[in-house]
Amino acid sequence: MLNPFIDFGMICCYVQWLMETGNIVEYIDRQKIICAMVVEVKNQRLRLLTESNREVKLSLNRLSHRCRERIDANLGREKSVAAIKEIAERRKALIDQIDIQELWEVLSSEQELIDLPTMTEFCFPDTPTADHEAAVIRAFFADRRFFKFASDGFFPFTAEQVEQIAAREQAEARRRYLIDSACDWLKTGSPPTDPQNRVDLSDIVDILKSYYIFGKESAQADVAKQMVAHAAIGGPDKLFDIFVNHGIFSPHENIDLLKFETPVLFSDRLQAEADHLVASGNLDGLSRRDLTDLSIMTIDGQSTLDFDDALSLQRLDDHRVRVGVHIVDVGHFISPDSLLDKQALLRASSIYMPDQKIPMLPPNLAEGLCSLIAGRRRPAISILIDLDDQAQVLDFEICASIIRVKDQLSYYDVNQMVADNSDIAALYDIAAKFRQYRLKQGAVQLSLPDVNIWITETGEINVNRINRESPSRMLVSELMILANWLMARFLRDRGLPSIFRSQPEPRERLFTGENGTLYQNWMQRRLLSRFSLASDPEPHSGLGVDAYVTATSPIRKYFDLVTQRQIRAALGLEQPYSAEQISGIIHMVSEPMRQVTLLQRGRNRYWLLKYLETRIGQQEEAIVLTKRRHSYQVLLVEYMLECDLAGSNSLDLKPESVVRVTIQHADARRDLFTVFLN
Repeated sequence: MLNPFIDFGMICCYVQWLMETGNIVEYIDRQKIICAMVVEVKNQRLRLLTESNREVKLSLNRLSHRCRERIDANLGREKSVAAIKEIAERRKALIDQIDIQELWEVLSSEQELIDLPTMTEFCFPDTPTADHEAAVIRAFFADRRFFKFASDGFFPFTAEQVEQIAAREQAEARRRYLIDSACDWLKTGSPPTDPQNRVDLSDIVDILKSYYIFGKESAQADVAKQMVAHAAIGGPDKLFDIFVNHGIFSPHENIDLLKFETPVLFSDRLQAEADHLVASGNLDGLSRRDLTDLSIMTIDGQSTLDFDDALSLQRLDDHRVRVGVHIVDVGHFISPDSLLDKQALLRASSIYMPDQKIPMLPPNLAEGLCSLIAGRRRPAISILIDLDDQAQVLDFEICASIIRVKDQLSYYDVNQMVADNSDIAALYDIAAKFRQYRLKQGAVQLSLPDVNIWITETGEINVNRINRESPSRMLVSELMILANWLMARFLRDRGLPSIFRSQPEPRERLFTGENGTLYQNWMQRRLLSRFSLASDPEPHSGLGVDAYVTATSPIRKYFDLVTQRQIRAALGLEQPYSAEQISGIIHMVSEPMRQVTLLQRGRNRYWLLKYLETRIGQQEEAIVLTKRRHSYQVLLVEYMLECDLAGSNSLDLKPESVVRVTIQHADARRDLFTVFLN
């Protein structure tokens, strides 16, 4: 669209006479028309006395209007300025007699150029003067919605152009009002009072929230920057405190959830589908192997409510045993491409954070119908593994089953029972021997503690280290690896594509077996090669197996649900995915899985730093990891937290040295943490 502009020097070029001292002229300065008197003319340049009693110099082509009317140069400066002001006020008063829109309505249909004298006659038909001409220019300068100034006159815009200009002006007026209203709200908390209903508080909050969350990537970043700058609140970081004060954010708002636009709740339609499944979840008449007579147990954390895997042990003849790994058959309830399946694909995984759990499936499925609750009959995919007394796999079978969990055990329970319960002791022995098998195959066994963080109902932050090598956790971990390995072989041998996981050899091995120190385990993790996902199997070096899938957590992970469906297809329960479909799913789920990882990692770090805010001045043990240019990188052992040890570059510390440090500063919201050497 054409933008209105003025070439005032050209508009007035039709006047063919020499400029003289005392002539009245007008020019534009800072979007205002200034009336002035010529004091001196020299080589196409003028020295002027303005209505505000200033002297200025400018070229002849800067004039917007000139005329023969003169002021007597002998009046003196004070009287001359008064005369200039009188002329300016007279011309301003004439503007009220000009109706530009009415002129446009009459002249726009012709679409012809109109020169200044003609336009002046249209506006003032009765003997127009220079004042009338100047008034026309002033009026058309103030209202540029209807005519474009060309080199020799005025040209009416088309109706479409007028609409576009009006829309642009309305948008600009709204933008200015938005900025002014936001400035008032940020400073005083006063919401906008807009009689024209252009803006309300939610508009302002949405713009500022988007800017705080997305920064320069926000669609409204430019407007938000002006809001913050005009309010002079001290920068965008201060927005968080303002949002908290107004109840827009909680004091511990999870910004990453907003940034990733992670769905938290389930829509009414999704919940209705889940409710229908629960209401119709009758298992009678299913053609499945009945394993409800087995003594089946789940082993999970004390707060777990979504039980998706369970174990059993049977003693056979000739010192053989049969280990059962039973995975709830989520695929029995949730069909591919159903609403719930599409939502699970979008979420990719359940999200576990210290202050919040966001399930992949609605709670009445994840913690109800699809959960292996003790005493409830459930459909399962059972991996039945026959092993000899050296825990060598003799044979295995995968079947669709009906199971009933007998014991719902916690990791703590199993740790207490391992010495006295023969079944648990046998499972632990099998797990330990299977690990040794994997290590002989080149597995990299990382033995690093987890740091568990949870928030009580009163808001207290609790932090403790979890030994991942405790009997219960090692038992569950190894038997799940065993089951996933066998399911990968099962699919591979039948030529079915799946979401196979593989991993190349590490870039370097720092230790063998399980003998690595804490430092070696931590640094070894850095040297692992990235795992990859593909529809064809490849060896997994880190686990020491020739093929691997994950299918033991179908309630919590979409990849596991897809793999379980391929198992179901091999058992004749549904149609398999093609290799192209598997590759598509890998592509679609990769980004949301990355976001899940960032969410969990970021929220754990936030709450850990929040806990450490209360430990300023506390001494901690740390292991030196690497030397940097002006600092050392250390690992706080109690919290498994990496940080920089600044101001220690003059010391000669060696990697793996143990030092004592003092917590100097922690700021969870700004992700800051510093320590100094004792």
